[in-house]
Amino acid sequence: MASHVVGYPRMGPKRELKFALESFWDGKSSAEDLKKVAADLRSSIWKQMAAVGIKYIPSNTFAYYDQVLDTTAMLGAVPSRYGWNGGEIEFDTYFSMARGNASVPAMEMTKWFDTNYHFIVPELGPDVNFCYASHKAVDEYKEAKALGVDTVPVLVGPVSYLLLSKPAKGVEKSFSLLSLLDKILPIYKEVVTELKAAGASWIQFDEPTLVKDLDSHQLHAFTSAYSELESSLSGVNVLIETYFADVPAEAFKTLTSLKGVTGFGFDLIRGTKTLDLIKGGFPSGKYLFAGVVDGRNIWANDLVGSLSILQSLEAIVGKDKLVVSTSCSLLHTAVDLVNETKLDKELKSWLAFAAQKVVEVNALAKALAGHQDEAFFSANVAAQASRKVSPRVTNEAVQKAAAALKGSDHRRVTNVSARLDAQQKKLNLPVLPTTTIGSFPQTMELRRVRREYKAKKVSEENYINSIKEEINKVVKLQEELDIDVLVHGEPERNDMVEYFGEQLSGFAFTVNGWVQSYGSRCVKPPIIYGDVSRPKPMTVFWSSMAQSMTARPMKGMLTGPVTILNWSFVRNDQPRFETCYQIALAIKDEVEDLEKAGINVIQIDEAALREGLPLRKSEEAFYLEWAVHSFRITNCGVLDTTQIHTHMCYSNFNDIIHSIIDMDADVITIENSRSDEKLLSVFREGVKYGAGIGPGVYDIHSPRIPSTDEIADRINKMLQVLETNILWVNPDCGLKTRKYTEVKPALLNMVAAAKLIRTQLASTK
Repeated sequence: MASHVVGYPRMGPKRELKFALESFWDGKSSAEDLKKVAADLRSSIWKQMAAVGIKYIPSNTFAYYDQVLDTTAMLGAVPSRYGWNGGEIEFDTYFSMARGNASVPAMEMTKWFDTNYHFIVPELGPDVNFCYASHKAVDEYKEAKALGVDTVPVLVGPVSYLLLSKPAKGVEKSFSLLSLLDKILPIYKEVVTELKAAGASWIQFDEPTLVKDLDSHQLHAFTSAYSELESSLSGVNVLIETYFADVPAEAFKTLTSLKGVTGFGFDLIRGTKTLDLIKGGFPSGKYLFAGVVDGRNIWANDLVGSLSILQSLEAIVGKDKLVVSTSCSLLHTAVDLVNETKLDKELKSWLAFAAQKVVEVNALAKALAGHQDEAFFSANVAAQASRKVSPRVTNEAVQKAAAALKGSDHRRVTNVSARLDAQQKKLNLPVLPTTTIGSFPQTMELRRVRREYKAKKVSEENYINSIKEEINKVVKLQEELDIDVLVHGEPERNDMVEYFGEQLSGFAFTVNGWVQSYGSRCVKPPIIYGDVSRPKPMTVFWSSMAQSMTARPMKGMLTGPVTILNWSFVRNDQPRFETCYQIALAIKDEVEDLEKAGINVIQIDEAALREGLPLRKSEEAFYLEWAVHSFRITNCGVLDTTQIHTHMCYSNFNDIIHSIIDMDADVITIENSRSDEKLLSVFREGVKYGAGIGPGVYDIHSPRIPSTDEIADRINKMLQVLETNILWVNPDCGLKTRKYTEVKPALLNMVAAAKLIRTQLASTK
């Protein structure tokens, strides 16, 4: 019975790795303590899969921070600024690359394809001296073997690694990263040779870039790479794994023609058209790893439907060559439904987290081999049926309202420049106005108060007083720092999506449904199981309270519909855009209530707009059309004098800048400092942007405190391509994960830099 799992969550069922990492970074525990937690997690995962009956169990999918960073370490591709002098890469160098340190900034971080996971972007150039500098893949294979578990070591494939990289600072942007293939392949050969010597019978190469629109030169790189590796791969089975979308026809042809490859893995959840390619011609004698269990969502598999697909594939590739698999790594789903004690029985029956998906994979493999677990299948059929007819899923009024939005346009009547004039008369802001993105540090005490209020250990009155005190502290601090447009700091919020989902109908919540976002940062996505509506105001009470504490403008803070959608586990029984329109209508109600309450600046964050972009160009226009429309729905009815802000996180926006302009926000703040200021290049290329814009002036994901001069230098670079009257000064993102000892000096320097440039601008008039 052939069953396989592409990868598995690494944080642990109760975020054990997160707490171990943060304890180590804070100097409260040793490297050995951290390694012990990691080893225990790996061991439990391998043994769990072995106990279930998985045949092809992955190893080297664990990472202390990120699997792409692990590959950078394996290849010794450490940027010179980290002062690495060779030898095996240890924690100091590894975590400096990931997080920066007191003297040097971190490497760039960006989204892993269209997921909410972030990877550390390799910085490469012609002068990188690649060398085999991390033996982690081999060490973890041996570690599993010593526990009696034979695993499939997983490596990020050489071509995808290069295609996901960027030219290092000082290297021409036109530099061909694929020209480095000949330099990295000798290291891959060394790794393969060591894995074979250790006893590995299979090696998995993840080449997810094959699902993207690649040109002939890029496709040829795969042929070259695996031809070069062929001799070293002799004597071991090779699986090339793709995921997240359909493999284009030309890429499919290239992939299935590769030399020395034993099997091919495909995502048959998001890559439904790939089925047609397989039916049109799959190489005889090769293994097909069929990803029929969804690695990106938490819905229980339709076992009967999946079995039908598998049986049709079996007729094509043969019984002995078909392997049941997950659509991608289970890294993107929650860990174990067993730890959910508060979900009701009906809803729970509709769900499967990573641990349950492993069981589903094996159940399908057994059924395919003629050993169907009738009780398991019957329970699954009953759960699928109950979800289809449950009254908690459908709200006819919401469905009608959302359906009415499809054929029409929604935007503010007045153009943005006229609105900005009206807003400036009301707000009277200085040139280069300063603000922050929304959240302020969440202290242990604050988290305790929220936790105890939720557990009914603290009265509502005491809870409100505690939050009011925190808001007052944040407001006073911003006034002392002389920030122009204030935020209330969001002390009442656990997470920017969960907070809203908890107050909307159609959402359910987990206790331990954590998913890694980057490093030790985990999010707990809500589950959208039904039609969405807003029973009552969600933020008006806190925003009005905060505004009453200051004469300065106070931003109302909301999360936008596209981000709520993209950062939730979304129902899979209707198109995503229909769910997004429902959320947009709920947020629209909130925006209008904030305006009525006297909030003149409202920020509707769309941090995840870019992230939801389909991986294939042919599907982008439709997504951008409904995503941008959803944002405009939220604020199309407000007065000209109400200033609408939005914020966007890690991504390269240059290719969708016209859609961003079409969002028609009054002010947009965008992550900029850690993306090597890529954003500014779009304005150098002549794109005219008439609305307010705040490209982040410092990276909040690093503990490093930037100097006034450094921030002033960044502002000056921005002023070379942006008009003075539209530029805002702000950090890259919210300050929730930072400490006040870092936030205060950083913001002090940011305001000082803005004032310095204002003075310089005034003197040149």
